[in-house]
Amino acid sequence: MSFDVGVSARFGRDARTILRLGGPLLVNNLVLAGMGVANTMAAGRLGPEPLAGVAVGVAYYQIFFLAGLGVLLSMPALVAHSYGARRDTEVGHRFRQGLWLSQLLALPLLGALLLVAPALAWFGTDPKTVPHALDYVYTLCFGLPAMLAFLVHRYTTEGIGWTRPIMWVAGLGLLANVVGNWVFTLGNLGVPSLGARGCGLATVLAQWTMLISLHAYQRRHPIYAPLQLFRREGPSLRSLREILALGLPVGGSVVSEGALFAVAALMVSKLGTAVVAAHQVALTWASLMFMVPLALHSATTVHVGHRLGAEDLPGGRFAGWSGVGLCAAFMLLAALLTLLGRSMIPLMFTPDAEVAGLASGLLLYAALFHLPDGIQVGAAGALRGYKDARVPMLLNFTAYWLVGFPVAWWAGIRLQWGVDGVWAGLIIGLFACALLLSLRYQWVSRRHGRVRGTS
Repeated sequence: MSFDVGVSARFGRDARTILRLGGPLLVNNLVLAGMGVANTMAAGRLGPEPLAGVAVGVAYYQIFFLAGLGVLLSMPALVAHSYGARRDTEVGHRFRQGLWLSQLLALPLLGALLLVAPALAWFGTDPKTVPHALDYVYTLCFGLPAMLAFLVHRYTTEGIGWTRPIMWVAGLGLLANVVGNWVFTLGNLGVPSLGARGCGLATVLAQWTMLISLHAYQRRHPIYAPLQLFRREGPSLRSLREILALGLPVGGSVVSEGALFAVAALMVSKLGTAVVAAHQVALTWASLMFMVPLALHSATTVHVGHRLGAEDLPGGRFAGWSGVGLCAAFMLLAALLTLLGRSMIPLMFTPDAEVAGLASGLLLYAALFHLPDGIQVGAAGALRGYKDARVPMLLNFTAYWLVGFPVAWWAGIRLQWGVDGVWAGLIIGLFACALLLSLRYQWVSRRHGRVRGTS
């Protein structure tokens, strides 16, 4: 009985810390997801073809944006370890090198985005959808460097556990996005509707707003003063290699999952504008639910990193499992909410009866993959707290591309089950990933304790 009480008390302490760290990140993630919701709702008001174009454009853009985001996701763990060990100036050094890296990454990623036209032709995307998708992707190119720089600012402040400003900055970004969509997508204040290009322009406006506001905050708030974030410093190959040593495997993991969903959307893109639009509605809702465990994932990485940086190895291990449990618990609730509201949810995004009906059916699949999605992202956050990235990258690739993708392709394309077969592959890939990453965390956390002489 005393053991149960002790475990419950430890979980309660970890849960409070993770929720305190993750609360502002949750608001941030929901706000960022709100930008996707705003884009989907605005494009949906223009008709199925612009909505389908935005869906395909988002899918293509996400592949390359996630590559940059994934590499930079090494920053919270690296900063958390330095901050937990009270090496403040090292935090500033990591921040400056992260900024250099973000802009170096932007160059090849922009080049890849400009190849969207031949890529959509290769996938056989519905010709009615292509012009809208091209407008959207080309416009987003103007915001990519700003968004990558913003991520470095954000991940640094996450790493020191000061997450409240991220929430307020994201709110400003959402406001800019909503106003931008009202003006440029829907056509107001004397500006003609720019369609999918307007959605892209609203997103770019939000990205620059977030970067400028968080940069200004970090220059002025005293909590950042000991870190010396804004000293002049050129790129250091040694420091860039250190970030990349963790960031490339993390990026590989993020891209493995993100690219599967993106390629799934591109496979669906040949099935007609109504199906693509319905897929986008269901995926937008699923992404909105995913923002909660994603925030808890980031908070778990930081909490585990702080515990390990302070040499509390048993505490670090337990903190990781606490994070996994919190992510799983929320996604069970999300699955219930999705099941109960699946007939009403699509009407938030589109007035088109055909699209709404198709989306309602796809939300059944979304409900099924909520739980494994929560477990896998919680386990990934805990593993990043241990700076464990290479093997999780391979496990992600195995789950998504050796299990999930073949099922999605075979069922959706070869067996001609269409979008239902594609979603079945996504679900199976997520279950495989949840299992593999959980087993990996069990092994890594135990081995780390044994190596350091801790049970």
